Amino acid sequence: MLQKVIDILLGVPPGMALLIIAALVFGEAALFFGFVLPGETAVVYGGVLAAAGKVPVALVLAVVLVAAVVGDSVGFEIGRRLGPRLVRAPVLRNHPVRLEEAQAYLRRRGGRAVVMGRFTAFLRAVMPSLAGASRMEYRRFLVFNVIGGVIWGGACVLLGYFAAHSVSTISHALGVTSGVIVVVIAGGLLWAWHRRTRDG
Repeated sequence: MLQKVIDILLGVPPGMALLIIAALVFGEAALFFGFVLPGETAVVYGGVLAAAGKVPVALVLAVVLVAAVVGDSVGFEIGRRLGPRLVRAPVLRNHPVRLEEAQAYLRRRGGRAVVMGRFTAFLRAVMPSLAGASRMEYRRFLVFNVIGGVIWGGACVLLGYFAAHSVSTISHALGVTSGVIVVVIAGGLLWAWHRRTRDG
């Protein structure tokens, strides 16, 4: 099925394809599209598009990063304006347990949760709004937002680019890649925390 979708999308003019990718990545957090279509699907497709010679891979990376950062910034602003009412929004109120877990995760990890939330579809859709509702300073959110966007976007685009010959490989590796990246980030943060505690 995914192969058929990619075959169809490869026939779309490159400019339109990039616009579709940007819209899906932007809408994931800004409009909660992530509940229906995880943005990483579109991002991996961008890598496939670049591998087919339709667009430069650097352009795909730039489009994905801008769309991810701007989309999450809009989601942050929505959360900031709605505040506690956010959890009662129609699209979110059917996930009370997962929302509570996400909020607890944000309280424990702060900005680091914004980075690591990039690698789970549900958290990617709700974390920016939850960060805004928690009154996190936007400049602080933006730093972590950009870091997460670069790591996640780069990993997914390059996955599509280098594994374009095998959609089954992409489908399998997508989940594995996200998991590995989360583990690497968590390990790095733990090491940094341990070192700071030891030196302090």
